Amino acid sequence: MAEAIRKQFGTDVALCGVATAGIAIGALVADEMGLPFAYCRPKPKEHGMQNQLEGRLDPSVPVIVIEDLISTGGSSLKVVEYLRGTGFNVQGMAAIFTYGFDLADANFKEQECPFFALSDYAHLLPMAIEAGVVSESDLQTLESWRSDPANWMK
Repeated sequence: MAEAIRKQFGTDVALCGVATAGIAIGALVADEMGLPFAYCRPKPKEHGMQNQLEGRLDPSVPVIVIEDLISTGGSSLKVVEYLRGTGFNVQGMAAIFTYGFDLADANFKEQECPFFALSDYAHLLPMAIEAGVVSESDLQTLESWRSDPANWMK
């Protein structure tokens, strides 16, 4: 992920993980790249100091948001919206995996937030079949889910 961020966004950036799953990968990548790191929740904590952003980011440094999984982009884009609304220049997002839903693409485009993922559903399925984790007979079910996850099995 560090190399992909370097290629996509450069090295004059800070990283911000989406709580909670984006925290660990974001911290590791920030350490690898020698970059500042913070993490942000999609909404403020309901107790304590009720912080949404934890850590310190310099508003003059562009931010790359780090996420583990992008499905629709909802929680990820809440973090982007919050950061931008508080004066940060969010350049984009990096994730480990995306399902590649059209809705996510539309949501990120609407928010003018480019993103990339290290892997996606279209590449995972053939590898899962080759590894024997998914059978050819499971493909129809998986594709049915993938085409309309919100209404699948209703």
